[in-house]
Amino acid sequence: MTVTIVGLGLIGCSMAIDLKKTGFAKQIIGVDTNKQDQKTALKNNYIDSAMNLSLAIKDSDIIILAVPVDVIGEILPSILDLSKGKVVTDVGSVKYSIEKSINNHKNRRNFVSGHPIAGTENSGVNAAESNLFNNKVVILCDKQKSLKEALEKIEKMYRFLNMNILYMNSKEHDIHCAYVSHISHLSSFALALSVLDKEKDEENILNLAGGGFESTVRLAKSNAQMWNPIFINNKENIIEVLDNYINKLNDFKKAIKSGKRKELNELILQANKISKIV
Repeated sequence: MTVTIVGLGLIGCSMAIDLKKTGFAKQIIGVDTNKQDQKTALKNNYIDSAMNLSLAIKDSDIIILAVPVDVIGEILPSILDLSKGKVVTDVGSVKYSIEKSINNHKNRRNFVSGHPIAGTENSGVNAAESNLFNNKVVILCDKQKSLKEALEKIEKMYRFLNMNILYMNSKEHDIHCAYVSHISHLSSFALALSVLDKEKDEENILNLAGGGFESTVRLAKSNAQMWNPIFINNKENIIEVLDNYINKLNDFKKAIKSGKRKELNELILQANKISKIV
């Protein structure tokens, strides 16, 4: 099996490491507009060769798009134009906008829409690591729109990565991700900005930062090139979640400002119920 990975960052290179290590892929081809990242991926043996996209598609069985979601939407139609006999998949965390870009494409059934839920706050080729996907969840969307053979290949690939497979439609996926992933990053970015506005002395921040603060703002180190298009492409769901989130913050603000311990306690107790989920 020859696999092409388009986008040699954290996700793409981490996939490359384990697809090769587990034996799923005999050859990994890397494609990236950043030539230095291609060189680094070759030097670290994440990929076996680097070439331009059209040649890579021709030589591959599976093409994985591990680039920002706006780029996926731009390049996917032209990749599907060349995808006869190939399977194309992506790893984007927004699905519906991508689905709309190829919904009427003649080779739509060669595409499997995927979102492996794994990663770190770090980014780039040098952040790649083995076992990043181990025992994590991958969501495959709109599976009825994919060829059975294409879906089976991608399911097999994720089983080699030891991932647990769930199925959703793309709209449902984007709503859920807005609540459990996208709002988490927005909250972290906003908290980091608030703290930096108040604490100009970085040494004070470091001296006072405990585990709670560190875990909450860890995501604020996430890559802007990745998250900017995620927020824009899922904006309707994210705005809805933000409105709800802001209302909850205002509930806390009112209870604290008025000194109403009972109301504040009730809000905290309601929030404690999240322990049933995580």
